[in-house]
Amino acid sequence: MRGTTSPKIIAAICSTALVATPVLADEASQLVDINGMYASDAESALRDRGFSYVSNNRNSMGYTYSYWWDEGDDDCVKVEEYRGRVETITDASDQDCGHHMGGNAAAAVGVAAGAAILGAIFAHRSNHHDDDQHYDDHEDELAYERGYNDGLHNASYHNRDRSDAYSSGYSAGVDQRNANLRQHSGRGGYHPAVSFGDLQGARAAGGMSEMERRGFEQVDNFTSGNTRYSIQWNDDTRQCVQITIADGHFYDIRDIGQHPRCR
Repeated sequence: MRGTTSPKIIAAICSTALVATPVLADEASQLVDINGMYASDAESALRDRGFSYVSNNRNSMGYTYSYWWDEGDDDCVKVEEYRGRVETITDASDQDCGHHMGGNAAAAVGVAAGAAILGAIFAHRSNHHDDDQHYDDHEDELAYERGYNDGLHNASYHNRDRSDAYSSGYSAGVDQRNANLRQHSGRGGYHPAVSFGDLQGARAAGGMSEMERRGFEQVDNFTSGNTRYSIQWNDDTRQCVQITIADGHFYDIRDIGQHPRCR
């Protein structure tokens, strides 16, 4: 799991739409006091300080990332929230807030033209990358975006250029798709089912109690190293669910269809 220690906010670097020379925005360290606030209070505090909401996404571990733009300072920040409280606030790229990217003038012109036609050039955000950073190379970033959209929309994996960036993007898109569908039971048709995807990332003790409340009972469990696996069965809906528990949280939860003790 991610730690809750908040890094010091660094000044955002921004540029004009077609000029490559960067300009340093005002120091954003005043935002550090928002860490630990409830999400609703943090939203009010950000708006009071001149920031406007841009977008958000939630990952499969239950973390929500929202992006906020300060027009006066040309500053984009990323707010990480978990279970109703803000954990970190960090500077993000202008691209994350739907504004121009850095880079050479030719690339900037291309992005501006694309944005005018498409509305927003990139669907993914910096938090989708493993290192929370967009690629410096524009072509790699485009390949990542193509992979991300293919994975997000359940398209076939088509890495025509054998690109590592596409592969990483596809994985991130699949992860985001699963997070977006966390309320889905994983079944189709008219068969009754109980949803459980919203428990991804939950604390183990509370999650187990909630599974019991939803009609599941543990029929098997085993450990491997520091990881515990619990098999849960719902006799009413005939759902057989495997829960992977690590660091005291539900690391993964999925319907496995069948198990010798799911009956």
